Amino acid sequence: MHQQLLPEWESLEAVILAWPHQNTDWAPWLNTARQTYLTLIDQINTAGVGVILLTSSDDVSDVQACLPLNAKVLILPAVFNDTWVRDYAFLTCHKEGENIPVEFRFNGWGNKFDAVEDNKVNQRYLFDLCRNEAIHSNIVAEGGALEINATGHLLSTSLCLLNPERNGDFSLDQYRDEFAAKLGATQITILEQGHLEGDDTDGHIDTLVRFTPNNSLIIQASYNRRDDSHFSSLDALCKECAVQLPNHRQFHLPLPAIYSADGDRLPASYANFLICNDHILLPVYQQPEDDLAISVMQLAYPHHTIVPVNCAILVQQYGSLHCISMQVPINTLKAEVVSQLNNGVSVYATQ
Repeated sequence: MHQQLLPEWESLEAVILAWPHQNTDWAPWLNTARQTYLTLIDQINTAGVGVILLTSSDDVSDVQACLPLNAKVLILPAVFNDTWVRDYAFLTCHKEGENIPVEFRFNGWGNKFDAVEDNKVNQRYLFDLCRNEAIHSNIVAEGGALEINATGHLLSTSLCLLNPERNGDFSLDQYRDEFAAKLGATQITILEQGHLEGDDTDGHIDTLVRFTPNNSLIIQASYNRRDDSHFSSLDALCKECAVQLPNHRQFHLPLPAIYSADGDRLPASYANFLICNDHILLPVYQQPEDDLAISVMQLAYPHHTIVPVNCAILVQQYGSLHCISMQVPINTLKAEVVSQLNNGVSVYATQ
């Protein structure tokens, strides 16, 4: 039987993050970005989940000094280009009672940015933590481009997949075959509508549409801003989802309008949340729409605690909370790694 990608609402034992260092794009806002990470680490721990923290070796002692001693954080000294681990850390599939890490190639969202070190993070560091041997795919694909539910229904977007800088003239049918083989996708819906201005990822699904465990969809809509430049595209996305997934109830998130210091529209999405056991860590942006986004999420996830996390600084670098995190379901990591992770702040001794 094929392995099948696990949905995000599976019980977790860890979340992978990468600590912003001075050679990342966070340099102009380094202290503010790090404070956001510390808040996020605290909230992940509060949800009963540990954090595996990729950290530049220069920053290890500083990170230890920043964290409470009892924080569930395993510091993993590592070399990486940037902090968007959603797109380069391994995905987790289930097969015959075992969890299997699955790796795609990462090339900086179609050669937009240098990602040579990011593409080596799994092989160099993360696979050493896992119980089982990894499965590799030779194609370029990012975790943020893939959304799946418990039945194996996978969502992605054509704008992202068909960028020739990822996999040349790879067709949607070839992607379907690869996602069925490597991720066990039983049904694949590739959406054509919807894109946020300023989004370097070419329309990652995790900024647009997310599944819930109860057969619903969370959609980053724009009904609160009908005169916004995004309205027609996001309205078309909602209608496309109604056609493609007719049995799914839709919950529509409001759209904030946030701009960079240079006046560029930033791709702020409330759909870029992380499910963390019975908590949902929801990015908010200190905007008037925050409260409505929280209430929509509470309706969509009635059995979860919605935890707002201020991600205003993250969107200055064109990403948000889901983009900087990767969940690890329980029974994926080696027992001794989990033990160390749950025993306060420590540094992992690499082989």
